[in-house]
Amino acid sequence: MISPLHRPRRDSRSWIVGTAACTVLAACGTAAPVTGPSIAPSTSASSPTGASPAQTSFAPTTVTLITHDSFALTESLLADFTARTGITVTLVSVGDAGEVVNKAALTAGNPEGDVLFGVDNTLLSRALDAGVFDPYVSPAAATAVSSALKVSTRDAVTPIDYGDVCVNLDDTWFASHQLDEPKTLADLVDPKYRGLLVVENAATSSTGLAFLLATVARYGDDGFADFWTALRANDVKVVNGWTEAYEGEFTTGGKGSRPIVVSYASSPPAEIVYAADPKPTKPTTSVMTDGCFRQVEYAGVLKGTKHPEAARAVVDWLLSPAVQADVPLSMFVFPVLDTVALPKVFSDFAARPAEPLTLDPAQIDANRSAWLETWDQVTLR
Repeated sequence: MISPLHRPRRDSRSWIVGTAACTVLAACGTAAPVTGPSIAPSTSASSPTGASPAQTSFAPTTVTLITHDSFALTESLLADFTARTGITVTLVSVGDAGEVVNKAALTAGNPEGDVLFGVDNTLLSRALDAGVFDPYVSPAAATAVSSALKVSTRDAVTPIDYGDVCVNLDDTWFASHQLDEPKTLADLVDPKYRGLLVVENAATSSTGLAFLLATVARYGDDGFADFWTALRANDVKVVNGWTEAYEGEFTTGGKGSRPIVVSYASSPPAEIVYAADPKPTKPTTSVMTDGCFRQVEYAGVLKGTKHPEAARAVVDWLLSPAVQADVPLSMFVFPVLDTVALPKVFSDFAARPAEPLTLDPAQIDANRSAWLETWDQVTLR
């Protein structure tokens, strides 16, 4: 099963090796303009400094939206946005989230676009420190978005969606083998689950990185290495990325031999949405909600844009109810607006961890390299 949920972009993380590789990004192509997006721009949008769009409608204007290669929305939403505002949105897909941030950092102050979507909390501090954004938070975020999703943004960007990287389980496999499913991260090192877990490489997959960060958040700087040492002793299998883990090693569909995999809290509904007809009425997988790591994606106005008011209108639009309602089945993530009704398949089968693990973006940025080196030493060498 391949779906937007699993964000193949996030499993291409060559950016980890250093910014020297970023020069390759200059060759990235741009998508054709999407003529049609536009919903009426906000009449009250304002930045933290008090600046606001000077008009509620625009002369024909083109705004370039830089995004990762898994950005997806229903085309009619884009068409409506253009019809209502006069703003044409040109989509430029750069690659994975890391590539998006690296390229934006290299062009900070002289951007190749006007708005950036797709920087997440594992990369946010890097973008903020590089001066990528002209600070702007959509007014809707002040009252309609949970404060937990706005932590450490420095009032520079607006949260748009979120998802949780979690351990997924093959319920059918566990039932047929009469084995209780693991409930916690600590359970994964129990000998009865020896050889059953497959994870993604934290150095080559951002799904894998998120799981590593979950273990750091749970066990701390001094304890996460011991946990991974125990996982290795329990025959954890490490593969390069999500596709190899979920579609190759995971037992769902009978393709693999490992009934425990690191994936997403929204993987079970994707199993239904992307199943062949007749579709099942319930998924055969479930989510272990202990030890999930929350990823939040943001949008921001790029510093140096020639169209600041129109760029702010695009950020406002990404937080509009119409776009937020489209996010679950277009990108298989959760909208940040709690007032938006979820599709039934999402509300029925996507897990919503009560206490997802998080780390401050600045802490991640300061320690990522050291954590990865430690992880590599205890897990792979």
